[in-house]
Amino acid sequence: MATLSTITPERMEKYLETTRKAFAKVTVVAPPKSFAAKMAENFLDMAKRYYADAQHNAKTGDYVNAFAQVNYAHGWLDAGARLGVFDVGQDDVLFTLLD
Repeated sequence: MATLSTITPERMEKYLETTRKAFAKVTVVAPPKSFAAKMAENFLDMAKRYYADAQHNAKTGDYVNAFAQVNYAHGWLDAGARLGVFDVGQDDVLFTLLD
């Protein structure tokens, strides 16, 4: 029978730190005044909002929601990197890049 993993405070901190490192790597490279720049701005805004919510919920001990939110935040960053609106320094550990 499978067992459920627990989202411990230490595990939650690890996920928050991983996404913090991802934020530090992101640079918007879409040309200003382009549709891609608006997309990059929107992706970054969504990531920041989800990350802030994750931090808040982690502080209050709501690790289930914090875990989901930090993964959504990282997903927005990952999507922007994969689309090419973010430069992430070819980091294929923190991001899912095309070969």
